[in-house]
Amino acid sequence: VQGPAAAATAPVNALIRSVLLQERGGNNSFTHEALTLKYKLDNQFELVFVVGFQKILTLTYVDKLIDDVHKEFRDKYRNEFQQKGALGLLNGTFDFKDDFMRLLRDAEESSKVRAPTVMKTFEQSLKSQKTVKCMIETRGEKPKEKVKNKKNKGSKKEGIEAVAAPGKASVGEKQPSAAGEKEELTKDEILQKNREEFFKRHMKAGEKSRSPKPEAQKEKGKKPRVWDLGNSNAKVLDYSNSATNGSAEACPVEEFDPDVALGDRNREPGRLYDLEYESDDEAEEEKVIQNPSKPSTKKGGLGGMFGMLKGLVGSKSLTREDMDPVLEKMKDHLIAKNVAAEIAVQLCESVAKKLEGKVMGTFTTVTSTVKQALQEALVQILQPQRRVDVLRDVMDAQRHRRPYVVTFCGVNGVGKSTNLAKISFWLIENGFSVLIAACDTFRAGAVEQLRTHTRRLNALHPPESHGGRTMVQLYEKGYGKDAAGIAMEAISYARNQGFDVVLVDTAGRMQDNAPLMTALAKLIAVNAPDLVLFVGEALVGNEAVDQLVKFNKALADHSMAQTPRLIDGIVLTKFDTIDDKVGAAISMTYITSKPIVFVGTGQTYCDLRSLNAKAVVAALMKA
Repeated sequence: VQGPAAAATAPVNALIRSVLLQERGGNNSFTHEALTLKYKLDNQFELVFVVGFQKILTLTYVDKLIDDVHKEFRDKYRNEFQQKGALGLLNGTFDFKDDFMRLLRDAEESSKVRAPTVMKTFEQSLKSQKTVKCMIETRGEKPKEKVKNKKNKGSKKEGIEAVAAPGKASVGEKQPSAAGEKEELTKDEILQKNREEFFKRHMKAGEKSRSPKPEAQKEKGKKPRVWDLGNSNAKVLDYSNSATNGSAEACPVEEFDPDVALGDRNREPGRLYDLEYESDDEAEEEKVIQNPSKPSTKKGGLGGMFGMLKGLVGSKSLTREDMDPVLEKMKDHLIAKNVAAEIAVQLCESVAKKLEGKVMGTFTTVTSTVKQALQEALVQILQPQRRVDVLRDVMDAQRHRRPYVVTFCGVNGVGKSTNLAKISFWLIENGFSVLIAACDTFRAGAVEQLRTHTRRLNALHPPESHGGRTMVQLYEKGYGKDAAGIAMEAISYARNQGFDVVLVDTAGRMQDNAPLMTALAKLIAVNAPDLVLFVGEALVGNEAVDQLVKFNKALADHSMAQTPRLIDGIVLTKFDTIDDKVGAAISMTYITSKPIVFVGTGQTYCDLRSLNAKAVVAALMKA
């Protein structure tokens, strides 16, 4: 870098933050603004070698340069590394500029020395070795082959028919003579004969199938089904005349069992509990703690001896050949746990680069070392750089006297409306008033679904319990309207009426649907929400990567702003349906570097959790 060293500081710091600390070392290159950085890890001496160059340049010698610098630097300062360590050397002074310039010149010269690839002459090509005769295609060769195959297939079918219906052969038809006749007949006559036989067969089959059943055909029309728990009166189910624009006062109060809607009645109101998962290792540890009497003396003696031997015996550095079999099993295990195949490969590659050349104790197995490194990498991935604290952000918006706006987006059927209602309930229990904006003006029943949730939430938290203040209202304008316009009106209404939070429900859309993705980008660009949450289900595997990449790309492409607004966080739904196949959580956070803000774990309003990274990794690593 010509000029001040500060020019290289920002890209290298970005590399450390986004790649090295986030365990994303699967790829050896990283792009930051106008620069491309290529890096190489030396795990034995704990060094990282980085080469930066302009993104628009295609430099073929960069890989050779970084390998040569790595070897030269190690060989020159090997003794000092072993005595002082990497930090001891870097804190002092070392002269490597002349060596670097020499290696750079050599790498540049080596790229120029390469001779340009010369085209083959006609004599060197395979075509010149062919004769003219073999290149001539005779008409009808390929069709003949196909006809042969068809004949074989036809003969098989004829054989099957003959086995299935042996009675037909004994009717009196002379098969050999028929075959002989067919040879003498012309094509038109054969076709005519086949048609006659075909019609005769179908006429016979039609006569057999006709059976007099006059009683069964008397009853025509479909009877309406009456459900046991339903209501036969259609007027009770008609909500078309109920009030709009969030006037929840006119909605009738619904009577229902609160235990069904709330689930656990012993919970602490307003608290967002962590996901819970008990691994096999923890269960074994508990058993050992409960019965500590007999093995304590022997274990202590052996542990002390092994610890001493481990310190005395020489150590071994890990090679790629040692790790490959273990990493292959780990990759298959991750894919079986629903991690996207592409992400599983990148994770294993990152772990391999992190461990290659690292010194390992004699009594430490390769499997345990790789497994431990993979666990640490997974925990690091699930704890992204930015943590979203919704309650803190809502209180900050309150101080500025404006509503805090959250937009929900995602594909069809993942549970956007249901989890929006759960988040509404959690916010109400924390003392915040909520306005739900019904911006799904496309799906039939979407507004009615939110209206039902609003009635139930008002029944659980009536205005009398909050000093006469209505804690949740629905803002709706019906179907077929512009979603961006409804969201803007809802935010304005919330500001005038003093609501704390606006939750914007949007229509489900597939990531490949360009018109709907444009409409979503417009809604986000026009209304500038504080938080954009992508709602994804925990059941997906490889599809998770495709959904998130294309949603982010569509928001970037269709946004008019210079710095487009992308997804800020993830709501992971249907987590109760997957047992220990929790790979979608890894795939989603790895591909976006965004946190999982909420986890949906059931059908009641209380089934909302925050992500516990260690619990998810424990479920993921379970055999």
